[in-house]
Amino acid sequence: MLHLDVHIDQHSGFCFGVVYAIEMAEEILNDEGHLYCLGDIVHNDEEVKRLTEKGLIIIDHDSLKTLRNEKVLIRAHGEPPSTYELAIENNLTLVDASCPVVLKLQNRIKNSYDKDEHIYIYGKHGHAEVIGLMGQTGNKAIVFQDISELDIPSLPKNITLYSQTTKSTDKFYEINEILKENGITVNSNDTICRQVSNRDKELREFASKFDHIIFVSGTKSSNGKVLFNVCREKNPRTYFVSSPEEVDAEWFAEGESVGICGATSTPMWLMEKVQDRLRDF
Repeated sequence: MLHLDVHIDQHSGFCFGVVYAIEMAEEILNDEGHLYCLGDIVHNDEEVKRLTEKGLIIIDHDSLKTLRNEKVLIRAHGEPPSTYELAIENNLTLVDASCPVVLKLQNRIKNSYDKDEHIYIYGKHGHAEVIGLMGQTGNKAIVFQDISELDIPSLPKNITLYSQTTKSTDKFYEINEILKENGITVNSNDTICRQVSNRDKELREFASKFDHIIFVSGTKSSNGKVLFNVCREKNPRTYFVSSPEEVDAEWFAEGESVGICGATSTPMWLMEKVQDRLRDF
């Protein structure tokens, strides 16, 4: 038997946008037994599985085109205007659980687009939130995951810069500096969600307190990748797991301390299951 000192980070777990979407879904599932959801309700396979067992039906945009007279949940990531237009055509009732932080960002980008600004978005290509943001610009904004993707000499002299809400704050400010050093005037908008950036700071502190860190997250979570790297920088003995079964007893020695934390898309019940597994060792 291994005796480990195990603690869960109480600041980890779902952000308010995800909590809101899941509560909305559960309420309808309890009343009606089924609900369509456009894309994974949260980037966490274990939580998606729990909700599909309750009657949540995950569909993609192609399936949405064939759906008629149904209720469809818009998850926290938000959607482009084309989704709302399609819903009217197909007589779909949209249950809109778009995160207020994302909606505010969509509006700001739309205003910039209406003023003919050169819009650049620091974000993940093909990410659901980014697709919704691009939709505000008729897909004309430029998305980049890394500054190396931009040919800086050919950029307009004045650009308006936004960020996907779950990107790294440090990286965003680093990009700003590089652009300014290259003579570009940047109208910079730090649109990173404060729940994400505050968690960044909290996790640095949390990760330094333990011998090991188990970071629990779905592999599709952008925010999970960012926060996992934050932990690993502070504590090289940080392990990324998506389910309790991935935790290996070989990682630990007798009497060591282990901190468990996760992304804004990680349910608390999953971190508790990881804790149970560690205690089973």
